[in-house]
Amino acid sequence: MLDLLGFAGLLVAIAFVGWRGKTTAADYVVASRDLGLFPLVATLVMTEFNTSTLLAFAAVGYSAGPMAVVMPAVFLVGLAFYTVTVARAWKRFDRLSVAELFRERYSPALGRTASVLLLLAMIGFTATYVKSLTLLFLPFAPDGTAPALLGGVLTVIVLAAVLPGGLKAVVRSDVVAFVATAVLLPLLLIIGWGRMDGAAGLATAFPADQLVIDPVTQWNHPALPTRFVVTLVVLTCFTYIAAPWYGQKIFAARNERTAFRAVAWSALLVFLLYAVVVLAAALLRVQSPTLADAQLAVPTMIRDWLPSGLRGAGFAVLFGAAFTTLAGVWSAMAAMVAADLGGEATGPRALLLRSVRGQRVLLAAFALTSWLGATFLVDDILDRLILANIPVAALAFALLAGFHWPRATSAGAWASMIVGVVWGVGCFVVVGEAGGYTWPWAIYGIPLIFGTGVAVSLATPARPITAP
Repeated sequence: MLDLLGFAGLLVAIAFVGWRGKTTAADYVVASRDLGLFPLVATLVMTEFNTSTLLAFAAVGYSAGPMAVVMPAVFLVGLAFYTVTVARAWKRFDRLSVAELFRERYSPALGRTASVLLLLAMIGFTATYVKSLTLLFLPFAPDGTAPALLGGVLTVIVLAAVLPGGLKAVVRSDVVAFVATAVLLPLLLIIGWGRMDGAAGLATAFPADQLVIDPVTQWNHPALPTRFVVTLVVLTCFTYIAAPWYGQKIFAARNERTAFRAVAWSALLVFLLYAVVVLAAALLRVQSPTLADAQLAVPTMIRDWLPSGLRGAGFAVLFGAAFTTLAGVWSAMAAMVAADLGGEATGPRALLLRSVRGQRVLLAAFALTSWLGATFLVDDILDRLILANIPVAALAFALLAGFHWPRATSAGAWASMIVGVVWGVGCFVVVGEAGGYTWPWAIYGIPLIFGTGVAVSLATPARPITAP
């Protein structure tokens, strides 16, 4: 009963805060462009802090031990790169969708293509989020419950929470979820450290020869190869700059300074939140050295380590993490369709899509695609999460050049996008997951994307532009 009260109490608080007040079209899409530092930091952190990455990182912590904190460091570097390169630039651009940059800087056709690529990626991302949410709550469902049915119920719950208020509701809910997450997750590490005898327990579960490994061996270590981490750092740097769910929230910032500081703070906080869970999962190895599925490390810790009441609140935090991320990405997808695929700004179709009613229809449609993807396409969460980045990485040159290199041409942007998609898909098909396709995709693909964009831009005539 205490667990049910703790779970329901936190979820009611998240939903109540999100639903309160009337919602205008400006609130629904860009939160009236007036977010201060704290709510912007909270919503950026909770947009990134999702159950898919949480389960995947905890699984690596359980398998590889304390050295797995390098996984959260990927976001520290990636979001720091975002802060320096595009945080101010996106707020200066200040539209409804990041894909509008490609339309205004290059051509309408390229803008529509960028929208399609980003939408495909986000459909993949949200499918992994629904899948991870289903895995989290499957042990608590009645025996025999089909995962597809549970995933559908959870998707409908998230949709019902976000539908009334759009982005404004998402931001309000994110603030509550952020505070709860910042309290409860470090508590897991504190309790685990005490129960498992801290460093002594880790030394038992992960002998010294596993904790201190020479660089040559670590490069291809089966639990956590260094080359895999390097590829994630590169991919995160050159995909997050185009992330529509981040861009939409930067547009909602009060000013450029707020946007810059908020992304910088979110980089640090995302790293710390994931890091404490990774370390706690390593401590779980002391208690449960033969866990059936490492991806279930987080729910196992909450179930076994937290007292009644807090246990329920802990699962509410996990649900809140999935809710806020799903809601934020769905909102960005709906805004993108309205801004980039809705026709002229004064046309009736565009006005309908940008209305509250039109946005709600789009949210429902994207909730359905997320559930379908989770049910029929996603098996390994981390692998599919990475795979969905292929179309986003292909936009890296066009985006950065759009902000920082006036000589870039539409032909160069087109060429770099095509090469990026073909190279990423080719690496996946030819090399495959077993062969480590992320290495050639990231390490050779990113320079190839930029080299192609630069070469074709220099070889084609430039047209006068107005820098975004």
